[in-house]
Amino acid sequence: MNRVIRIGSRDSALALWQATTVRDRLEELGTTSEIVPIKSEGDLNTDVPLYELGITGIFTRSLDIALLKGKIDIAVHSMKDVPTMLPQGIVKAAVLERANPADVLVHKGLDFLNTEGVLATGSLRRKAQWLHRYPLHTVVDLRGNVPTRLRKLNEESWNAAIFAAAGLERLDQNPEHGVELQWMVPAPAQGAILVVAKQQDPEILEILKALNHDPTDICTAVEREFLRELEGGCSAPIGALASIEGESIRLRGVLGSTDGSQLLSVEKEAEINSFKGLGRRCAEEILSKGGGEILKTIKSRIGS
Repeated sequence: MNRVIRIGSRDSALALWQATTVRDRLEELGTTSEIVPIKSEGDLNTDVPLYELGITGIFTRSLDIALLKGKIDIAVHSMKDVPTMLPQGIVKAAVLERANPADVLVHKGLDFLNTEGVLATGSLRRKAQWLHRYPLHTVVDLRGNVPTRLRKLNEESWNAAIFAAAGLERLDQNPEHGVELQWMVPAPAQGAILVVAKQQDPEILEILKALNHDPTDICTAVEREFLRELEGGCSAPIGALASIEGESIRLRGVLGSTDGSQLLSVEKEAEINSFKGLGRRCAEEILSKGGGEILKTIKSRIGS
């Protein structure tokens, strides 16, 4: 291939790490590429909670536009930020092998867990699950890139903040006082990197096939099916994690109220060769338990 592939990326340190990983993988395949940093609306509006900026696509919209206008050839995303329905003309080209999908509590001491305390996070999903477990705590909004959020935690009087393990590890920012929250269900596709391209670019799509990691592709597809059936985005406290165990795939899913008073959960498995529909069945069970009313209340409160 003679053309140089232009890789679109947000210009945060984490996004550029992901884009660089894709560039390195392409070079291993003998394909030349270059990174084109692009500002996203989510990066420009760090003082506003995510759920007030819109339901989905806040970190991907600028890259989608650049891709459709021909300014870049592919776009690299944190898959958890990508809407379940891609824009017309854009398709999934590859899902890279997933990193650790867990959430990590970065803290100044764990004594506050048994008393009143203050937790920082910009995620409604994390807020809902945390308050369900620790109803005496106060949750404050925290936005910005990983280094910025770590700095804010250090400067403020908060007791702790929650980060994605994958982001901390990729930036070599593992704090001394951090513990994985095994009980917390992560965001659908957390820890996975998605590469998208134009549907009418078969040359690019054929090259990117070699980057796809099938187990990660399957697990994230199940998680995103669960998300799609619940019609949730950044504004809904939805968690989902699929794992392959032998010849089976298991999905854990949760939906919570924003104040943590309600937390609905589901866990189901299916044969790996018939994974399609597993996310939908789990979502239907959540809805049958009262999930529809929770979602209706959330939408009425935050206008999404």
